[in-house]
Amino acid sequence: MDNSTPTQTVSDAVARLYNTYPFPPEPILDEAPPGYNWRWYWPTVHSFCTGAAPTKGAVRVLDAGCGTGVSTEYIGHLNSEAEVLGIDLSEQAIATATERCRRSGATNARFRQLSIYDVDQIEGEFDWINCVGVIHHMADPLKGLQALATKLAPGGFIHLFVYAAIGRWEISLMQRAIALVQGSQRGDYRDGVQVGRQIFASLPEGNRLKQRERDRWAMENQRDECFADMYVHPQEIDYTLDSLFELIDASGLEFVGFSNPQVWQLDRLLASDPALLDRARQLPEQDQYRLIELLDPEITHFEWFLARPPYSRFSWEDEALLLSAIPTRNPCMEGWPSQSIFDHNYQIVSLDQTEFEFLQACDGQRPALEGQPPNHSTSAQASVAELLSRCNANLETVRQMQQRQLILLESPAVR
Repeated sequence: MDNSTPTQTVSDAVARLYNTYPFPPEPILDEAPPGYNWRWYWPTVHSFCTGAAPTKGAVRVLDAGCGTGVSTEYIGHLNSEAEVLGIDLSEQAIATATERCRRSGATNARFRQLSIYDVDQIEGEFDWINCVGVIHHMADPLKGLQALATKLAPGGFIHLFVYAAIGRWEISLMQRAIALVQGSQRGDYRDGVQVGRQIFASLPEGNRLKQRERDRWAMENQRDECFADMYVHPQEIDYTLDSLFELIDASGLEFVGFSNPQVWQLDRLLASDPALLDRARQLPEQDQYRLIELLDPEITHFEWFLARPPYSRFSWEDEALLLSAIPTRNPCMEGWPSQSIFDHNYQIVSLDQTEFEFLQACDGQRPALEGQPPNHSTSAQASVAELLSRCNANLETVRQMQQRQLILLESPAVR
């Protein structure tokens, strides 16, 4: 561990915050949590990163900076064959996480109070690491990311989330204002919450900081735990696109892509001028991202996947390969069976009759994952070609449904 005085001071301060206000403050349930997050479901993570469904389900997962175990619990329930370990600095958060998973029956999840800097104390490597909203609270985010990289198995993936500087401009100003008023009492987090709420209440109605809080954050910040996490945190590093890719380049891992790719599409902002959109698309990929960052100050965070090479990438442009693939319906959807569903991002999607018929044909199929008992003989799983013979869909429909994450495709080459 980097036990230098500044680093240890920051770690101790962060632990005190989350011992005072365990985060996130979601209620503990006596059943599996409702809904889904596709970034917490191994088959959809693997499919997003490689293009194909995985061949094994019995993976090792590390939830690094798990807090009160909300994400760990979901990962445990959504991936019943996985071995899940959650680590966090906060003793109180770990206690809450342990109780959360005990109550809901996530028996494949266990917890350990441990700093990310100290992950070398954990035996073995992980197929998949979840580290969301954490490294930007470390004194040395790069050192933390590099430590995690050493625990990622070859071909493994890590999902990360850090704050974006432009979209959090008003938050940054309020953080500094609260700290200034607190003075020598900074570090008393309950006092910080009280001071912050007093400032917001006192500001004129037209004040930009007050408006931003009311319009964007006030609902979640009714809870002191959320208000403290946002406004009185003792350590926060916000990123720009440039500093983000500096971090990625220094990590020793490979950038796979943003896990909210719809945000990073230029046509979302420039579609009304096709000529300008075409010109912007001539820019290098990172410059396209920079342009989106500058044009959309509502982007408050970056979320993305990194991989430890080597790992397979599947393209379904090859007709023969696609025809022989085994398709399954993405279980991360609500409202099925219906032509109007919520997709993996909880966005309403209207399926045309052809798409609906193909999804119906896929229903009941699932990848042949090692470590999971098959619900059918794996030889009974129908290929794309076989399913197309039963409905009116075509290969382009299948490709588009895979790109929209409505279906997962298993490559016969790795079956």
